[in-house]
Amino acid sequence: MHDTSEALAPGLYLVATPIGNLKDITLRALEVLRGATLVACEDTRQTRKLMTAHGLGGAERLTAWHEHSGPAATDRLVARMQGGASVALVSDAGTPLLSDPGFALVRACRAAGVMVTALPGPSAALPALQLSGLPAERFLFAGFLPAKAGQRRRAIEDLKAVPATLIFYEAPHRLAETLADLAALLGPRPAAVARELTKRFEQVLPDRLDRLAADIAAGEPLKGEIVVLVGPPGAESREAHDLDALLAEALAGMSLRDAVAAVAGATGLPKRQVYARALELVPHAGD
Repeated sequence: MHDTSEALAPGLYLVATPIGNLKDITLRALEVLRGATLVACEDTRQTRKLMTAHGLGGAERLTAWHEHSGPAATDRLVARMQGGASVALVSDAGTPLLSDPGFALVRACRAAGVMVTALPGPSAALPALQLSGLPAERFLFAGFLPAKAGQRRRAIEDLKAVPATLIFYEAPHRLAETLADLAALLGPRPAAVARELTKRFEQVLPDRLDRLAADIAAGEPLKGEIVVLVGPPGAESREAHDLDALLAEALAGMSLRDAVAAVAGATGLPKRQVYARALELVPHAGD
């Protein structure tokens, strides 16, 4: 039904695009972007770079469709599809509809009886979860928290009891205040900040939420695309129990330094956190 080796059937194609490394794109996505009548995108300049990098041509097929596009723009796209056009919808990076207004176009297509299909692909949320070392069997993607402090704190309170790892996107200039609010309202849960995923300066910072908040507030502002992850309620006690067990086993046959290095490597936790806990368990080990 959706074989893109031939002419594309009329309808809407939700195409995930790379979040950083331009090689992270599927063969099917390339076929759809090459063959679509129109490519609807947030920023035509950004999508043109992707199209040029993969030799897809078709700059004249790019059309802007974003959060500020009104109902008239949506209706025009739906009318084109009803007339036989194939439209590929992309965001600037990642999967359309995740922290993205594409649902309005999907809803309009559904109401008009227009075919809609999705091409799975990159999204910053999932690699951040993979790299965080936090529980991944249940998670909640919460997108961007509100920019205003009062609204942000209310949103965090609403998520406080959710029994899952929480995933947020955040702008660099709001990261410190967001982490401060998360730490104040959620307590010392295990957490991580991931930035620039799949890019040259990819970085993942796992630590306890309160320590992360303090370190980010005191350091140089981070740059790039940022994902914040917070472990579920009770994760702090489970993590402490697991850490204690690993340390006890390692310290039984290793020096303090070797035990800390081994446990930090196995858990992905910062060495300073593991070392501090080792000293609490064996107070004179550092003498």
